[in-house]
Amino acid sequence: MSDSKVFFPSQPILPVDNSSLTQRKTNHNTTAATGASFADIMQKASQRVTFSSHALQRMESRNLNFSEKDLQKLDDTVTKMAQKGARESLIYMNDMALVVSVANRTVITAMDGSSAKENIITNIDSAAIL
Repeated sequence: MSDSKVFFPSQPILPVDNSSLTQRKTNHNTTAATGASFADIMQKASQRVTFSSHALQRMESRNLNFSEKDLQKLDDTVTKMAQKGARESLIYMNDMALVVSVANRTVITAMDGSSAKENIITNIDSAAIL
């Protein structure tokens, strides 16, 4: 029992083949270069304005709809407002008034023009009329 050698008779020890490792690295780098990175995807997703459940309920009950063009315009406006330091904003577009949390990029509530005329909107620090 004083023998310190370890034998593995059923498994031969073979040298490592580095060519497959090099091939995997090459494939990984080309995939990352051709596709969008995770950071790019997350940044693009975070730029989209979302709607709170309250805003969605209001939009549904008041039959308010946005086209893809309207959503892009809203996204661009919220981005500009964020650059100017706005926090809670009123955005009036297409005869709709939207209260938006600029920091969260979330529409808090929505109302049509006739409903907005009779309401007082508080807790906003900025407004945009589109």
